[in-house]
Amino acid sequence: MHAQPQAQFEYSGSPLGASTAAAPPFTASTEQAFFVTISSLFRRPLFLDPDAARAVARSQADAAIWGRSRCLAWVLMPDRWHGLVVMGEGDSLDPLVRRFKAISARGVESRFRINGWLWAKGYNERKLESQQDLLAVARHLVANPVRIGLVKSVGAYPYWDSVWLDGQHESAWSQRKLADG
Repeated sequence: MHAQPQAQFEYSGSPLGASTAAAPPFTASTEQAFFVTISSLFRRPLFLDPDAARAVARSQADAAIWGRSRCLAWVLMPDRWHGLVVMGEGDSLDPLVRRFKAISARGVESRFRINGWLWAKGYNERKLESQQDLLAVARHLVANPVRIGLVKSVGAYPYWDSVWLDGQHESAWSQRKLADG
C-alpha cells in the first residue's frame, strides 16, 4: 500500500464548499472542466478484482488517452470510473472518452470482457461552472469509496489519484508501487 497525506483529502462535504488549499494547477476559467462517469458494461462490479482494477488504473498514465487534456483526479469504483477532466486546446470529450475506453480495456484480461467489451456505451458528464473549486470537486470525487462503505478512509483505497497529491501535474499513480496480492 501507499501512504496518502490524509488531511489533504479528508471529505468535507459538498464539492461546492470553500477550500483553503493552494490554487489548482488548472482552472475551469481558462479550460473547460468536466466531471465524467464511465460505467462498466451492465454495471458489473469488475473492479472489485485487483487484476482488473490495476490494469485500468495503470492505463491512466498513458499520454495517448489525454492528448492536450488533463485528468486532475480520478477514482475507480467497483462498476465505474469517475474523473475530473480539463479539456485541452482543440480536444473534445467524446474522442477522449473513446480513447480512454479503448486503451484501458486493452490492459484488462479478456475474462472480464463480454464479446470484447469492458465499458458500457456512452458516458455521463457534468460541465463544471467556472467558479467551481476544482480541488473541492476532486476531494468529493476521491471520497466516493468512503461514502459507499468500501473503506473507512480515502488513503485505504488504492484506485484513485489526484494531481494535488504530490503537487505535480503528472500522475502520482504511475510513480507508486502497489502490492500484487
